[in-house]
Amino acid sequence: MTAGTQMVAVTSNAERQRSRMPRWYRRREASILSFSGLAAFVIIWQLAADLKGLDFTFFFASPSGIIEAAGKEVQLPRFWDDVATSAWELLAGSGVALGLGVPIGLAIGWYRRVGFMFDPWLNFFNALPRIALLPLLVLWLGLGTEMKIAAVSLGAFFSIVVPTAQGVKTVDRNLLDVGRSMDASQGRIFTSIVLPATVPYIISGIRIAIGRGLIGVVVAEFYAQTKGIGVIIVKSQQALNSDRMLFGIILFTISGILLSYATSLLERRFQKWRPGQDMEE
Repeated sequence: MTAGTQMVAVTSNAERQRSRMPRWYRRREASILSFSGLAAFVIIWQLAADLKGLDFTFFFASPSGIIEAAGKEVQLPRFWDDVATSAWELLAGSGVALGLGVPIGLAIGWYRRVGFMFDPWLNFFNALPRIALLPLLVLWLGLGTEMKIAAVSLGAFFSIVVPTAQGVKTVDRNLLDVGRSMDASQGRIFTSIVLPATVPYIISGIRIAIGRGLIGVVVAEFYAQTKGIGVIIVKSQQALNSDRMLFGIILFTISGILLSYATSLLERRFQKWRPGQDMEE
């Protein structure tokens, strides 16, 4: 191999090496920029908290203070009991909302007369601020876990039933006509055409219901003040402990992010079933 050929080979390898970096960055650009923005915010937050002459941390905790409060909190058995309580309230309440919302939404969308019967009630309760019903829930169920599960269910139920019913109503009528022309039974049409086409709408409803359910957990625990992460926030606010209070708020935020991400994975899995999607994608 001549010197000129070697020089060309080295230059070509260097160019390929340089071209890999832009491709690597482009593939990860969203994650890198998101992390950079978050890191910059935390650094500025910490620098503002460390400024002398500004009692910043009394009103708003610093990142280092929150980490210190978290380290103390996780060592307490009561903390894990509060986490387990809030998690159970969210899961149980969401399960009740899902177990009731999906069948009712399917029935409303599939049976015209059932839709006529439920439509006024759906509009009424969907417009009603569910928080206003908390005193009634306390009167009926007390201040225990049952009341908080009911509050979560009320918050999540309408976020599931409305998209489910809408999903049934938007099923492609041509597909229904084909099924009927082949003498398929109503049950067969429902399970093989209607239900698969409605699943993406159900998943979208669940994604919205997670946020509503977390609001139900927070408000119910603020109201009852018995157990849960919401109690940590309330007690910290009463003690003017902003580090511990923001730690509890961040716990709820992280829970919502993780659950929303898990739901988005499910939504992506069923995206190809959504009507109107390009089949070549």
